[in-house]
Amino acid sequence: MLRKMQMMAVLLGLSWAIGGCVSMGKYDLKEKEACETSKTLQEMRQKYDDLTRENIDLKAQIEKLNGNVAGLTKEKENLVVDNRRLEDLQKAKTDELSKNITEQRQKSADLENENARLKEEIANLQKARVEEVQKTSKTYEEMLDKMKNEISQGQVTISELKGKLTVNMVDAILFDSGKAEVKQAGLAILQKVIDILKNVKDKAIRIEGHTDNVQISGTLTRKYPTNWELSAARAVNVTRYLQQQGIDPGVLSAVAYGEFHPVSGNETEEGKARNRRIEIILVPKEAP
Repeated sequence: MLRKMQMMAVLLGLSWAIGGCVSMGKYDLKEKEACETSKTLQEMRQKYDDLTRENIDLKAQIEKLNGNVAGLTKEKENLVVDNRRLEDLQKAKTDELSKNITEQRQKSADLENENARLKEEIANLQKARVEEVQKTSKTYEEMLDKMKNEISQGQVTISELKGKLTVNMVDAILFDSGKAEVKQAGLAILQKVIDILKNVKDKAIRIEGHTDNVQISGTLTRKYPTNWELSAARAVNVTRYLQQQGIDPGVLSAVAYGEFHPVSGNETEEGKARNRRIEIILVPKEAP
């Protein structure tokens, strides 16, 4: 019995000892778990703090990005407006350019038409000029043939230049000295000219009176104070005779030059004789 009791005591002691060891093992385990849990909790808090900071940073970045988006949206709107303005401006420029092109084409067409008209007009003028020169040349040849005797005697010279025909007649064959009336021999010579001039329909006829530089003197100054008056009277008398012989007075004109348009020097008698002259000149008619 005693022995049982002793065995039971030993077993009980062992049981307590084992129970104590078990309890101490669980405590350590729990404490370790608690330490690990605390560490984990601390790490989680650190992560939470980090995440919180990251979240704040992200919010700030999002806000900044939102601001950037707003700015870009505004810039896009401005670009859209600018693009519309550019499109409107481009359209206006295009319309203006098209209008200018149309106007330039019209001007070019007008210029071409005007150029064609001018070419035709020039061609017609050249043709008329050629015909005029041909007619003048024909008249010139007729004059040369009709007055070959007077030409050979040096009383008449006939010249033609650029459609202008000049019959130069020394005054001695037409007038007596100091006289303005055409003498009979002079009328016969004028008649040769008149026979040809009657066939000239497209020219004006100018009769010019010229003298030498010897001044009017004596009683003759009462009628002709200067060479102006003498040259004028002679030109008028020749003009009047042409009219009387059927030349249209509408194409006739008389001009006095006195001694101021010499064709030779007045130092010699021969030169003075050449300066005393009547010139009958065929010139183009002036436009009305």
